[in-house]
Amino acid sequence: MLWDPPRPEVPDAIRQARSAGIRVLMITGDHPETAVGVAQVVGIPGELVATGVEIERASLDQLSDIVQRVNVFARVTPEHKLRIVEALKATGEVVAVTGDGVNDAPALKRADIGIAMGQRGSDVSREAADLVLLDDNFATIVAAVEEGRNIYANIQTFIRFLFSTNLSEIIVVVIGMIAAFLLGLRDASGALLLPLTAVQLLWINLVTDGAPALALGMDKNPGVLERPPRDPSAALLDHASVWFIVPTGVAKGVLVLMLLWFLPRAGYSTEVTRTAAFTLLAAGQLLFAYPARRLEYQPLRNPLLQAAVFGGIALQAAILGITPLRAILDAVLVGWEVWGWVIAGMIAAWGFAELHTHWLRGRAGRAHPSEVAL
Repeated sequence: MLWDPPRPEVPDAIRQARSAGIRVLMITGDHPETAVGVAQVVGIPGELVATGVEIERASLDQLSDIVQRVNVFARVTPEHKLRIVEALKATGEVVAVTGDGVNDAPALKRADIGIAMGQRGSDVSREAADLVLLDDNFATIVAAVEEGRNIYANIQTFIRFLFSTNLSEIIVVVIGMIAAFLLGLRDASGALLLPLTAVQLLWINLVTDGAPALALGMDKNPGVLERPPRDPSAALLDHASVWFIVPTGVAKGVLVLMLLWFLPRAGYSTEVTRTAAFTLLAAGQLLFAYPARRLEYQPLRNPLLQAAVFGGIALQAAILGITPLRAILDAVLVGWEVWGWVIAGMIAAWGFAELHTHWLRGRAGRAHPSEVAL
């Protein structure tokens, strides 16, 4: 009876790297059979093995083909390792190299990211590397990749949130200013009647923009390692983000403009109208943090974001009840009817953003959200 030895499970770090679209190559000076045995144990596909002699004899085209098909390289010298790195970069790969010896220094220097071993690595390898791995653990590299992708995703969320809310501000200020000029609207001092004052815009940008945006930077996004790597030349502001920013920003801006048009015709004063528009623009955009963070991933619960959003709404409501702050922000007390219109506008803007985000995610069902072309 033939004995079929149990196959070792793929170590978590290698499995996570492979699921993240990262090829893990073994480059060693050991015998090919030894290299294959180690590769099988750690979970690196090693059906094909290339030796240093084959690398040395291969032309540039042949070597490009080899490095795309082969994951295990044996009997290599430092010169061969350097040539492998250069061939991988020539095929458009982003290459990270780990090493601990003096002979690894050229490859560490040539790679896009050189990673030296911090415990058993030589001083030369640490000097040549971009990063030093303090615990000499491959799992730490994978964890760093995950953290980097999480940070990138949070930056995109940060941009989506701020750009969408600031687009609505621009729409309200520019169109409101043009309308006031064409209609000859002036304030008590004779100056052009603007929909928002400078101090109100400053409040919006510092208070209701800043805290949620910072909290979004603390999001944890499960699943970042289950997506393929992004193209290094891809724009930070991708297609999906643009198609979130423009419709949602325009929608909220239009809602504020509608309020500016409706309230004076309903008999409310200029001060009440401006206060209502200011409140809708400030408090309404706080709710945009939720759809903005769910366009690509479904983040974990973020208590800091909850505190920033609900704290911002409470603060916005409080300033309208505190006389000194009302005076500073050029606001006035408004009645429950006006509050009803403001709350309705907030719900409408948030609801549209949520539905639009859901639609974008549906369109991205067959592709990565950043690759959605609409």
